[in-house]
Amino acid sequence: MLSKNQLKFVNSLKQKKVRDEHGLFIAEGTKIVKELLKSIIKVKQVFATSDFFREIKVYKTIERIEIKANELERLSALTNPNEVLAVCEIPYYELNENELKDKLTLVLDEIKDPGNLGTIIRIADWFGIETIICSNQTADAFNPKVVQATMGSISRIKLHYFDLVEFFQKHKELPVYGALLEGENIFNKQLSPTGLIVIGNESKGISPDLIPFITHKINIPSFSHFKSGGGEVESLNAAVATAIICSEFRRRLAV
Repeated sequence: MLSKNQLKFVNSLKQKKVRDEHGLFIAEGTKIVKELLKSIIKVKQVFATSDFFREIKVYKTIERIEIKANELERLSALTNPNEVLAVCEIPYYELNENELKDKLTLVLDEIKDPGNLGTIIRIADWFGIETIICSNQTADAFNPKVVQATMGSISRIKLHYFDLVEFFQKHKELPVYGALLEGENIFNKQLSPTGLIVIGNESKGISPDLIPFITHKINIPSFSHFKSGGGEVESLNAAVATAIICSEFRRRLAV
């Protein structure tokens, strides 16, 4: 049974200031909640239908609240609510400097769209990238829309928020790749198996104050000239560009 206080509190977690105040976020859907239940992220409460609790094991240390489908609709941030919603602790990670030196890391510069951010987190997970550095102006990774778009990958990626100018000033020894119009064709360029990959804002690209830190300018060439009828594609979606770039870096390891 869902109480008024529970309803009010869970709905309040849809606001960033409340998430920050309590260090909690919400996640919805069977797949995502199952991923969280087996991850290092601490699940505090599970609001679910009886069908979910019959099928999925939930540890006794987690508060279980059985609710009906119409009650879940009142909690949900989704147009079509699933059978479960979980309240979880926001994980905070210490930045491992050695990991930055030895692995590929994504750096997100003012990625504003929650769907893009969630998809990028999912892409990082697919390509074995464990850490993402976000500018302070990037969307909140624990926004319900972002969490939903990650499809569970939020449980496996370490996210950090920094002033990126200060971050790059502290890590000048690392190779930094950034997609720019004047960059070299990524398919022809020699790529390092380690370093930082900067993904710029959806409409503005990489911020001008970050350009001086980019040591390797890359570009994803357009092949739109192959199609009949002409017309240039203006740009790629940030998440699509991230997938292409990550794929090219990882492809070099496989050959």
